[in-house]
Amino acid sequence: MTESPRGSAIEMLWHKWRIQALLVVGLRERALEALDGLLARWPGHRYLLSSRANLRAQTGDARGAIADLRALVTASPDDAHGWFNLGFVLEQQGELAEAEAAFTRSTVLSEKLDRAWYGLGLVLIRQQRHRDALVALKRNTELQPMSPYGWYQMARVHMDLNEPEEARKILRHLEGFEPKVAAQLKRETGLEGATPS
Repeated sequence: MTESPRGSAIEMLWHKWRIQALLVVGLRERALEALDGLLARWPGHRYLLSSRANLRAQTGDARGAIADLRALVTASPDDAHGWFNLGFVLEQQGELAEAEAAFTRSTVLSEKLDRAWYGLGLVLIRQQRHRDALVALKRNTELQPMSPYGWYQMARVHMDLNEPEEARKILRHLEGFEPKVAAQLKRETGLEGATPS
């Protein structure tokens, strides 16, 4: 009799609790060892790969996290969150072309994943592709209008494109719901007079 590639649901639930318990008490190395053993038994398991990638990223093992996330999206190519996480770690490592591809894949799989649009915008900014970045950031702000980060980055891009009036419009918008972020934007860009007198 062969073992199920995913294991029984109850057994997997027990392993998830065990790993969480190890993490709660600060035993990261033991949690990694447990995940290694479970992945040897169930290679390609989404939860296990995602958990180990997350733990590796937290402990500074970006290469290991990237390897796990690549394995995850290979095993589950329709996992939008897996592609987003891969893009995030790749962007942190400066692998911008591959990060862009991962974020793009994530947005195709889940058009409403606002964080993927934001990550794509950041990667495009780092590549000096400001017009493309504006498209991604605009989509992010449509999906997450009360988060200041997409707005902030859009204003910065408009400044990079020498469009201070567009940046000033965003600054006025930010002043209406995130005055601290608006103040930071003013300091960094030198924009003044954003609030109508």
